[in-house]
Amino acid sequence: MLLTITTTATGTTVASDLGYLLHKHPDRVQAFELPVGTAHVFYPESDEQRCTAALLLEVDPVGIVRGKRFGGDGFALAQYVNDRPYAASSMLAVALGKVWGTALKGRCPARPDLEGAALPLTVAVPALPCSGGVDLVRRLFAPLGWQVRADAVALDPEVPRWGDSRYADVTLTGTMPLADALSHLYVLLPVLDGAKHYWVSTDEVDKLVRNAGAWLGSHPERDLVTRRYLKHQRVFVAEATERLDALDDVAAESLQPEPTTVGDGVEPATPLVRLRSAAVLAALRDTASHRVVDLGCGEGALLRELLADPAFTEVVGVDVAAGALERAERRLALERMPDSVRARLTLRQSSATYRDRALEGFDAVVLMEVVEHLDPDRLPALERSVFGHARPMAVVVTTPNAEFNVRYERLEAGAMRHPDHRFEWTRAEFGQWASAVAETHGYAVELRPVGEVDPEVGSPTQLALFRRVDLRPDSTADAGLTSEGGAA
Repeated sequence: MLLTITTTATGTTVASDLGYLLHKHPDRVQAFELPVGTAHVFYPESDEQRCTAALLLEVDPVGIVRGKRFGGDGFALAQYVNDRPYAASSMLAVALGKVWGTALKGRCPARPDLEGAALPLTVAVPALPCSGGVDLVRRLFAPLGWQVRADAVALDPEVPRWGDSRYADVTLTGTMPLADALSHLYVLLPVLDGAKHYWVSTDEVDKLVRNAGAWLGSHPERDLVTRRYLKHQRVFVAEATERLDALDDVAAESLQPEPTTVGDGVEPATPLVRLRSAAVLAALRDTASHRVVDLGCGEGALLRELLADPAFTEVVGVDVAAGALERAERRLALERMPDSVRARLTLRQSSATYRDRALEGFDAVVLMEVVEHLDPDRLPALERSVFGHARPMAVVVTTPNAEFNVRYERLEAGAMRHPDHRFEWTRAEFGQWASAVAETHGYAVELRPVGEVDPEVGSPTQLALFRRVDLRPDSTADAGLTSEGGAA
């Protein structure tokens, strides 16, 4: 297996600086023993104008089988006759992570001025398996800023009628920090191969989020990358998706430029995520709720706020992803939490779209930035499970206001705030949905803005507070819709 990275001189760097970034001296040939074989790093060329680093992985397929590293039928012919020594598979990605691990993290203590520097790079992988065809190579790398040349390799050049093989000769050209380029290769080589050679566990979720969290969330092929990288293990795919979705607020708010200065006596703007939590807490207090379910709690940001207020005597955090609940445990530091506070909290794995009797009878259910992550055809199931079966005294729903998106300067026209959003409602659309749900299930609903209200496009987030009509003093009244805090 062979991979080469070439750079040329820029106005601020010389090409041989690549050796500092890779932490491998251009004048030396180095070898590294790995469980699957031996990795060699060397420089076919290195001077001030042009430098190429090569990673060559020698794989011993017979030794791998004899070592029972892959399991399965050790006598099967495919264990001995295969493309492992030649094609750039997940083994090459592992080798990259081992021998260039510090470069992958973007660290360069010897030359800190090179950290994060954008370099002109050319990456060549002459034999890349493409489970999905050469077009998939373009779909994966082009959105990351690469110019992609992917030429299918013929099964046999002497017999054209046999057609193309599943391999491609790939060249990537782009200008970016070396760490970014390595992260793309580390994640996408196994995705293209489609056959990771090692056991996939929750550690692989951590690796995916750590190495691709900066770019995978907005990648148009995010779902395909996640599924293939995690070998279609549904539990791990759900966990990875949830962790990427947890970046929703950060991604959306980063679209707006930070203020360059803050004048004397002028407070900096409060982040939208905090305004949203405060609005939800205010709505819960308005309904005198004490026993609250945070449905779709993620990593527990709202749970922390609820536990900080003794008025909320029972708090249940619910999420479909077990990994999200595990991270919520860590973030909330349950092992160090006072017993009196810990007794008020329950974490539960469940789904917003299925009936769960354990969630019935609570004062309030919160759906904070949840509904937009569901496919529209799943909304009726959520409505039945929350409003029809759980039937809390109150339901609080927040969701982005699509009209406000034009105020995010770096958000393209027509784009949504997060790639996992299945939809984003305008104020009128949200009001129509809320009114229909209230009428169907016997609730009155009040719409509230969250965040500074723009006179033209409204607030960045919109909130609906539903209250059960049969529990109101005027329970004989019809379920109604109010807006901006108006009376029913």
